[in-house]
Amino acid sequence: MTTQAEKAQTLAQLHAAPEILRVVNVWDAVSARTIAALPETRAIATAGHAIAAAFGYPDGEIPLDITLDMVGRIVEAVGDLPVTTDLDDGYGDAGETARRAIGKGVVGANVEDRLRPLDEAVASVEAIVAAGAAEGVPFVLNARTDAFVRAGKRPLDESIADAIERGRAYLAAGADLVFVPGILNADITRRLVEGIGERKVSVIGLPGALAAGEYEALGVARISYGPMPQRVALTALQDVAADLYRDGVIPASTRALN
Repeated sequence: MTTQAEKAQTLAQLHAAPEILRVVNVWDAVSARTIAALPETRAIATAGHAIAAAFGYPDGEIPLDITLDMVGRIVEAVGDLPVTTDLDDGYGDAGETARRAIGKGVVGANVEDRLRPLDEAVASVEAIVAAGAAEGVPFVLNARTDAFVRAGKRPLDESIADAIERGRAYLAAGADLVFVPGILNADITRRLVEGIGERKVSVIGLPGALAAGEYEALGVARISYGPMPQRVALTALQDVAADLYRDGVIPASTRALN
């Protein structure tokens, strides 16, 4: 049995490796087991948006207790694979939220800054890192900056500069990576990696974004997919339902994954 501390070390090593870490986000135990069964899977990441949707909540509004209960089920479902989770903005007490997540078996997390004042955001990073140390787990924090997704109409150069300033501050406070969600082209990505650090930037795969291999060549450490895998699954569900309403049949290629 791999210990929780060993899982955290494995996750950190995966981020530092030359090959980009690809994590296909999950939202419940069966989606987690389905992804964990693939030989390519090295780690499991939850999607906060997808878990919230599964329980009927808008993104960012699901109660922490519900999230943590599901995260614990996901950890149990995937055995020795390291699990990193989405903790939204830390639920008002990022350190305590991280401590509770560690109690569920996770070894890393994303936490959003929502463009709060930099000193407040840095304090949250420090509290999360301290919680991991207190629990004896080298917690892998993928500190998220919303420099692009909450940029409004400000010039692109300002958003890039803001992401770099925040990213450097979060790394200095103990974060392992800086998550910069948004549709990032090659030029933006190159500037972020140059400003924040090689193998220190984490991105999201969205329609219109680069492929994982392209991000890897630019020095990105990790790519995740947020709610996109759930949307793909729901699209397939709705499409097959529409076909069944037209007097279709369940496709013979359907696999017994549950």
